[in-house]
Amino acid sequence: MNKEELKNLLSNVADGSVSVGDALVKFKAAPFEDMGFAKPDYHRAVRQGIAEVIYGAGKTPEQIVSIANKLLESGQKTVLITRMSKEAAEYAKEHGLDFTYYEVGHIGIAGEMPKPDTDTSIVIATGGTSDIPVAEEAALTAEALGNRVNRLYDVGVSGIHRLLAHSEEIMRAKVIIAIAGMEGALASVVGGLADCPVIAVPTSVGYGAAFGGVAALLSMLNSCASGVSVVNIDNGFGAGYLASMINHI
Repeated sequence: MNKEELKNLLSNVADGSVSVGDALVKFKAAPFEDMGFAKPDYHRAVRQGIAEVIYGAGKTPEQIVSIANKLLESGQKTVLITRMSKEAAEYAKEHGLDFTYYEVGHIGIAGEMPKPDTDTSIVIATGGTSDIPVAEEAALTAEALGNRVNRLYDVGVSGIHRLLAHSEEIMRAKVIIAIAGMEGALASVVGGLADCPVIAVPTSVGYGAAFGGVAALLSMLNSCASGVSVVNIDNGFGAGYLASMINHI
């Protein structure tokens, strides 16, 4: 049950269309369940507005499927699985999990993909094609949370005319995610064009002195453009989640 469903239930109790007893039944579900290897949090959507997400890296395929099924059985309509390997996806399909796998972003979505519930959009821009896996993690996270996403891929500063060709999309965005490796300059350029919050994502793309994304991270942290915030290296999920929160304000 998410916050909106909780509000509706309380309104129905107030107007008499749902009895106190029936409402109590809906509240009786424990806030979490101890599975031994995991404790699925069934009330997270009530507390935070967004239901629990499964971080797939480090979990066995069996654990991922078991947790996803528990969340679906509890009434969660959409279960987002991040950093999901192809092997785990194949296991899930073989064992009947109702889900779709997006290999580029290493994302699995069990249950239904929600329709966008806002009129505003999130723009996701990447410096290069090599940044697309992180961008797809961000984009699919945002879409699974009910957002419209506009993808602008391979618009880095080495050919800045490619970015400027999308000025209209940048100016219309409610929030922008700028994703880049190498020197990470894209975030500052986008920040200098946009009148909305910019979430910068450094990626581990680059040659030796990029230090696995540290160079881009430091560039983004030192951005001279106002309104730019930074998440961790390769953290597309964190950027997509935060962008969704901003887009829903």
